[in-house]
Formats: sequence, C-alpha cells, structure tokens
Amino acid sequence: MSTYVVGDIQGCNEALETLLAALKFDRVRDRLWITGDLVNRGEDSLAVLRWCMQHDDCVVAVLGNHDLHLLAVAEGFVPPHRKDTLDLILQAPDRAALLEWLRHRPMLYRDGEWLMLHAGLPPEWDADAAELHAGELERALRGPRWRAFLKDMYGNEPRRWSPLLSGQDRLRFIANALTRTRYLHVDGSLEYQHKLGLDTAPEDLVPWFDFPNRRSGDARILFGHWSTLGLMVREDVVALDTGCLWGGALTAFRLEDEQCFQVRCQAR
Repeated sequence: MSTYVVGDIQGCNEALETLLAALKFDRVRDRLWITGDLVNRGEDSLAVLRWCMQHDDCVVAVLGNHDLHLLAVAEGFVPPHRKDTLDLILQAPDRAALLEWLRHRPMLYRDGEWLMLHAGLPPEWDADAAELHAGELERALRGPRWRAFLKDMYGNEPRRWSPLLSGQDRLRFIANALTRTRYLHVDGSLEYQHKLGLDTAPEDLVPWFDFPNRRSGDARILFGHWSTLGLMVREDVVALDTGCLWGGALTAFRLEDEQCFQVRCQAR
C-alpha cells in the first residue's frame, strides 16, 4: 500500500489521469491525498470532481479556495470570475450530488505526524488547534446554516487570530488561514496580495512556514496553493503546488519513502 499526496489539480483531468497511470495507482491497495483546489481554471473540473467522488473510498481531499468558490457560485452568492471554468459542473445532471460531496470534504486532514491542508496556518495555532478550528468550519459547512457561511465568506478581515473571535468573523478567518495564506506580516497577521516566490518578497513579509516560533513547527505539513513557490520538500513542510495549470507539473509525494513523482502539464 502506498499513500500519494498530490498538489493542486484545478480541473486538469488529463494530467491527473497521466499521473495516476504513471504511479500504477490501485484503488484497492493505494490511497490518494489531495491538497485542495480540485476544480477551476483547468479544462475539465467536472471529470476531476466525478473521479474523486467515485473513488471516495481511497481519496482524501481537503477543500481549497477554488473549491469553496465553486460552492458559493453554485448558490448564487457571487458571480463566476472571468477565468472560471465551472460551467460544466453547474450544468451537470449530477450537480447536486457533486456539490453535496464537495461540501462534506475536510478542511484539514491529520494522520500521525502528517497534517494536510490547502494553504497555511497562522503562527498561533499548533497542530491540535489547527485541527480543532478546521473542525469548526467543517461543522459550519455541513450544518443547517452552511449557506449563511458561504454568503458572507468573502473578505479579508479579520487578519489576525484571536480566540475571542466569534460568529462569521471567526469562520472567515479560519477559512482564509487554511485556504489563502502564503505570507504573513511581521505581526503575524495574514497577507493576501503577494503571490510570487520567496526571492521577490518584501522585507516586511514572512512565509507562513518560516514565521519565528510558529506553534505548528513540530508537525509535518503538506500543502499546495502556492504555485510560484514550486516543489519544496523540507523536514517540516512539503509544498506540492507545482503549477500544473500554468504549464508546470502535477506532483505526487509518496509518504512511505518521501519520493516525488511528476508529469508535465500543458498551460491552459
């Protein structure tokens, strides 16, 4: 049995099929973890979503910002962006089942020393706190008021964690932290504008995983979201968004021996 962790797919179904074939992936024997952003911007988000739902017994996928965006668009709370490629899902006969399955995916997955999430963590959270707060958001998404959360999900405030946060502000911060984080300001608050690589960062910004004394430093964290960062394998973090959508690669990381596998992708 092998466990493969795959970075952002974003609807690139052809690349996913090619990678699975190269891995000789066996749904009975193997497991596939996905760091979020199953859908959007690629050519066939519908096929990716259908494959994942059909392989629910061997797939663990956390939610990314594009997945949450799909749920909000489907409910009419925000219009599609110009570059979105979600129409096939929204018009599909099995749309309701697909969206229901997606809404019940975890925000974070923990197995032993490994912690998988889409983007990053605020420095105040250790692994236990991250799991606890991710659970808060999961219950909101799966509960009777899930539409209320999606309706008011968008926004950049609050930018700094406090245990005193409550209601929609608390849920919005948790969602932003888990699905949008790349850099932090020096005070630990979330920063959303800078998306380029480490060599271009302003001096007053710190990658979330290099923030001094972050409390999650004793966990091994798998994440995606940051295509300009590329593949990065360290003892504490493994970054797996290698820009498949932009003509880079789709990457799988095998947990058992920490070996990486890649297939090249065509730019969309």
